[in-house]
Amino acid sequence: MSFWTFVFLVVIAGMAFELVKQRNLARMGHVEDADGKLHKAVSARDAELQAEVTALRERVKVLERIVTDEREAQRLSSEIEKLRDE
Repeated sequence: MSFWTFVFLVVIAGMAFELVKQRNLARMGHVEDADGKLHKAVSARDAELQAEVTALRERVKVLERIVTDEREAQRLSSEIEKLRDE
């Protein structure tokens, strides 16, 4: 076997190993970034649910602020109307 045949076989073996590694990571639901760090793969549905949770948390913050605020009634009702318009 010549030197270049050996180099070719080593390169092919490295590519096959990387392919098997990426396939196994994908099966487990992980993605490897350019730095070699593993991250959990996020589906479109998960991203949509996360956005909805964030929006609901913002709404709860506004409602808590309205409920716990000790301002006069007129100012409170005008703020509620302003929030409804948004």
